[in-house]
Amino acid sequence: MSSIRPLHDRVVIQRLEEERTSPGGIVIPDTAAEKPIKGKVIAVGNGKMLDNGERRPVEVSPGDQVLFGKYSGTEVKIDGADYLVMREDDIMAVFE
Repeated sequence: MSSIRPLHDRVVIQRLEEERTSPGGIVIPDTAAEKPIKGKVIAVGNGKMLDNGERRPVEVSPGDQVLFGKYSGTEVKIDGADYLVMREDDIMAVFE
């Protein structure tokens, strides 16, 4: 990926592929599969600017695996790959 630096409290995320089989062993076709809500953080901004002029740093870092809302972020295509750009507030959890 070319170097990209999101602004403020925004984060660039690459979706992680979900399994295409149900718990019962049924293969789910691509047309019926939902978009994954799990991804890997690729880049983070400098942090949110607070009212007092200080900057609050972003809590996630590149390489973290995160859980986000189904309809969160804006989809963008960079160097032929699909990514999501969203605010840090749209991230619900970090996998440890």
